[in-house]
Amino acid sequence: MTGLTAELIVDGRTPQTPALAPDGQQLCHVLAPLSQTGDHLDTELWLVDIDGAGGRRATTDTATESQPRWSADSTTLFFLSDRTNRGTSQVHRLANGAVTAVTSWRAGIIDHLPLADPDRVALLAEDEPTEQDTRRALDRDDAIVVGEREPRARLRLLDLRTGEVTTPNVLAGRHVVELRQRPDGGPLAVLTQSSADPDYGPRTGQLHLVDPATWTEEDLGPVEADAHSLAWWPDEGGWHLGYVALTPPVLQAGTAVFDVAIGSRVRRNRTADLPMCPTELRQTDAAPLVVLADGLNTTLARLDSGGLTPLSQHTGGLDALTTTPAGTTIAALTGTRYQPPNVHVGPPAGPLRRITDTRPELDGITVGTQRPLAYRAADGLDLDGLLVLPAGKTASAGPFPLVTIVHGGPYHRHTDDLQLFWHPSAQWLATAGYAVFLPNPRGGQGHGHLFAASVAGRVGQEEWTDILTGIDLLVAEGVADPDRLGIAGGSHGGFMAAWAVGQTDRFRAALVSAGVVDWGMLAATGENGQFEAALGGSTGWSGIGPHPHDAVSPVSYASRVRTPVLILHGAEDTNVPLGQAVYFHRALRHFGVEHEFVIYPREGHSIRERNHQLDVLRRTRAWFDRWLRP
Repeated sequence: MTGLTAELIVDGRTPQTPALAPDGQQLCHVLAPLSQTGDHLDTELWLVDIDGAGGRRATTDTATESQPRWSADSTTLFFLSDRTNRGTSQVHRLANGAVTAVTSWRAGIIDHLPLADPDRVALLAEDEPTEQDTRRALDRDDAIVVGEREPRARLRLLDLRTGEVTTPNVLAGRHVVELRQRPDGGPLAVLTQSSADPDYGPRTGQLHLVDPATWTEEDLGPVEADAHSLAWWPDEGGWHLGYVALTPPVLQAGTAVFDVAIGSRVRRNRTADLPMCPTELRQTDAAPLVVLADGLNTTLARLDSGGLTPLSQHTGGLDALTTTPAGTTIAALTGTRYQPPNVHVGPPAGPLRRITDTRPELDGITVGTQRPLAYRAADGLDLDGLLVLPAGKTASAGPFPLVTIVHGGPYHRHTDDLQLFWHPSAQWLATAGYAVFLPNPRGGQGHGHLFAASVAGRVGQEEWTDILTGIDLLVAEGVADPDRLGIAGGSHGGFMAAWAVGQTDRFRAALVSAGVVDWGMLAATGENGQFEAALGGSTGWSGIGPHPHDAVSPVSYASRVRTPVLILHGAEDTNVPLGQAVYFHRALRHFGVEHEFVIYPREGHSIRERNHQLDVLRRTRAWFDRWLRP
């Protein structure tokens, strides 16, 4: 026995959002359970002395705690907590061992930023409900008129001396998504959208400067879609402001770092033609740091006036980067092939030292050997992926039943990290005797803009043959048994699994989790409609059909399906609505295809509740056991 159980996977805890104190002496992070057992996800704040051993819990209440932020002098920690009213977060202050609430905003606080002025904190919060709002809710006279009284995060200011929250008359009522103060205590850079609607808002971004002393503002103009990760830096010509956003003109695109020279207003793409994809931009007092998805791994670089200067390379992922103002010490979440992510700290050039150990219960568990794969697509494009062998086996013991797990997005990637999650994951299947292939086909992250953009309007085309080429390679090497192949995926990976069974009978079983089966319907009803339309190639209002999206929608090929399919979907999924799964279920039922359709109440695009996660793990393994290991 390997000792790995479904309970061991879902009952773990994971560190999130590390925040280094400016003096580099302490770090605060959130410790969050991997599954939820009640109405709320109870999280904890932990403090770690960088040069000491172990950590200590910073707070004792049962609450959802998040977004730790340090004061400039490192003596005070601000964070969000809903300890007073569950589900409604307020800013709290931890100083000298005592925790106090410093806001009581009835709508709750969305985000906060301690300013250079030690007596003030910038806030993002929606408007408080009026007496009329409260009365209408009680009377159920609460019809929603789309576009009217739309909830929007507004910029507000907390005075810590008086506790007063004021709302300056700036930004014309736009929805505020991010703030960053200039390192010298100057103006705030503010990213806004015209709407909080995730389909429309990210395409309407604008960048502003707001003076927190006078509340005067300056508009820097529109920004590229899905802009985030603001950072200031100085050079000889003055101040610059950068952010990460999608590369124009299409919405299915690789990300880039954009640089706005404040004096001249000239904007440049600083990572054009780079065969990597920036994921985070982090401000220091000088040149900012850039995290770059680099194939299966991650590169950390500095953005100098001459371009990117690589500082260190890290196996697998590197996420949630935090840095001291001087930029001499960083912390981030990273792991290894056989260890889950933990907080690591060190200089930007490395090496990084692990300072948390949040999952000791996994020590000693036997898992499958994992190795990177490098191969070429049918058209010669360089590709990568991972192979995880059955636990305790070597490749020479093959061929094995092989399950291919396709990542979501498609603008995500498999990284060379421990592949053990609540959803169908390589190590969960490897401990049951399966080999698992984790491909990174085109359309994903880690190989630059053109690699990502190549699937726009062409989903299921070259990315599909990229996956098949990898499977054929593993069959030829004697790792995979061609008569015992399965395929699985969630979200866009679920689309690929649904697409696969309509294109070939090679697979003996498939898992479609929160998968896309009709791109036109997704563009019409999904929360990211226009982004999905960029993938599908058209919308239902593109004139009289047939439409391009019909040719790349799995439901169009339902009559060809012969493979048994397990369909899993959250009842409250707004990203890929439940109707997608219902549509596929009805099509498969119509054509008499063996399948099982499971709906998880209360769940969205990701399954959160403990019993549901356990069901996903057990049901998935039982499904593949039934068809691949009779």
